[in-house]
Amino acid sequence: MRRHPIGFRYASALFEYAQQNNVPALIVQELEAVSQVFKDTNLLDEVFKHPKMTTEEKKRIVTDNFSGHVSQVVINLLQLLIDKKRENALFAIVDDYKALVNEAGGVAEATVYSAKPLSDVEKEAVAHVFAVKSGKRKLLIDNVVDKEIIGGLKVKIGDRVYDGSVANKLERIQQRMVYGNVSR
Repeated sequence: MRRHPIGFRYASALFEYAQQNNVPALIVQELEAVSQVFKDTNLLDEVFKHPKMTTEEKKRIVTDNFSGHVSQVVINLLQLLIDKKRENALFAIVDDYKALVNEAGGVAEATVYSAKPLSDVEKEAVAHVFAVKSGKRKLLIDNVVDKEIIGGLKVKIGDRVYDGSVANKLERIQQRMVYGNVSR
């Protein structure tokens, strides 16, 4: 997992708080909702980066728009980011926090490249097989269609890549033909 240095610091502190209060999953939902609002409304780019927008105005916008919809700890996080002028770190914090929650729960995210979209049954089968291989309790599958792999699958879990694609096999055959029977 690639971590954003600043985002990870905030995410770690938030995760520690969430674990102590037994609310890690709730915080994930709230952070995703807040993140989506920021993406959908361009609040970060158009409002928070405006040179005439004061810290107090930004904090008021956060309080007015999110109070009653998310927990106080998430509002406090947003206000702290505003105070420290680190609003841009929000998306990294959300990603790092979700990764910490997943890691603690034995869950990993996997990107599965295939030549055609996988059915739900195929996704479940891939998730089961690679969860066992990676030592995780559960895999969350993100299926990416990549016609260049021709067939088979390429699975990326964290920094590990399992490449069983036809394109990779053809490339290995070509390597053997060019360089001799070198095992890789």
